[in-house]
Amino acid sequence: MTEVRGVVATGRGKPVEVTTIHVPDPGPGDVVVRVQACGVCHTDLHYREGGINDDFPFLLGHEVAGVVDSVGDGVRNVAPGDFVVLNWRAVCGECRACRRGRPQYCFDTHNAARSMTLADGTPLSPALGIGGFAERTLVHSGQCTKVDPAARAAVVALLGCGVMAGIGAAVNTGGVGPGDSVAVIGCGGVGNGAIAGADMAGARRIIAVDKDPAKLDWAREFGATHTVNAADSDTVESIRELTGGSGADLVVDAVGVPQTYTQAFYARDLAGTVVLVGVPSPDMRLDLPLLDVFARGGSLKSSWYGDCLPERDFPMLAELYQQGRLPLDRFVTEEISIDDVESAFGKMHRGEVLRSVVTF
Repeated sequence: MTEVRGVVATGRGKPVEVTTIHVPDPGPGDVVVRVQACGVCHTDLHYREGGINDDFPFLLGHEVAGVVDSVGDGVRNVAPGDFVVLNWRAVCGECRACRRGRPQYCFDTHNAARSMTLADGTPLSPALGIGGFAERTLVHSGQCTKVDPAARAAVVALLGCGVMAGIGAAVNTGGVGPGDSVAVIGCGGVGNGAIAGADMAGARRIIAVDKDPAKLDWAREFGATHTVNAADSDTVESIRELTGGSGADLVVDAVGVPQTYTQAFYARDLAGTVVLVGVPSPDMRLDLPLLDVFARGGSLKSSWYGDCLPERDFPMLAELYQQGRLPLDRFVTEEISIDDVESAFGKMHRGEVLRSVVTF
């Protein structure tokens, strides 16, 4: 057992606490990782607010890069000293999705069998099965993906969730290709990931939509060719004007509320694609004329974790970053200490940062 410091959410809406946690030695199939960097993602705030479930206390953090510290029996894919990015889709290989050759939809992903605890023995619920706001964390070996150790930890850690979700929403789920027109509604970390992915895939026209001028400036850095300020322009009409009156081939909704989804639906071309990657709250409902759904054709898709396969996608994207072809470093607004997570939540909520990253 190892004693470390970690960021814990003790109750719904309460400020997080930095406290002592106990990390057990790895059991069969499990790995202890020495965390080098962990991004502050909006999902962690959802956990703190009780928006995921009520399994408090939570050990927050899930966008992690670090070094394997020790491994349990039977671990073959990683060894102590390996530089890894952690994922929350450790495919089981046995569920109905995996058996049908669709592991990106795995319904039974692996997590560590043992529990990390508070100093008094209270079991912790690690965010997305990871719990990365800690000096060390315990995960299943399948959650560890080796990447180029020359890559900067604070940058490639973001592949663990938000950036991968955005890139994958455009590339894996949306199938964007050379010459396509793409619109992205919501230009935070996930939305700008979608913009970067569309640019990397050769999209001809990339339209960024947001109400915040600063976020639209960020979007240009990631490859947006046009911007729409939704605070003073009609989103649907603006996207149509920028696409010759037709609408975009692909519209990514990175906000996830009924208003933006409806905008995405009507801003796409006939037989175009809508991808929902922003996460709605449980109370939200959508009202669309069924005849419009039928008449407009095309595809309405949801993207969960960017439909990624970590073993395929993480090393590839880290290599593209190393080659200067994917500007992952631009997502990192600031590097902070483990004591600054609560403050980082406030900055994120106010739209002042793309990503704060805890470094150790």
